[in-house]
Amino acid sequence: MASLDKKSYHPLERLVRGFANHRRIEILVLLEKVPELSVIEIAEKLRINMKTASEHTRRLAIAGLVLKRSDNAHVRHKLTERAAIILKFLRTLE
Repeated sequence: MASLDKKSYHPLERLVRGFANHRRIEILVLLEKVPELSVIEIAEKLRINMKTASEHTRRLAIAGLVLKRSDNAHVRHKLTERAAIILKFLRTLE
């Protein structure tokens, strides 16, 4: 296993902070099951405020866990490969 150097701590922290919230984990699980959802659809399915869903998807995108794709009037969201690995890891902790 490769050792971590000091330069890699900050990107790792950004990644961990990206999914260190129960709502964001919930969004990741939802997008794993139903990819390409808009913020409105995410908010409806999780029964949360649209503004809340938007902020969480923004943070997931910053962490590199969600990709955003423009689809006319909506922005669609899907998991990155890294997010799939994170979900697999989180399931080992259950």
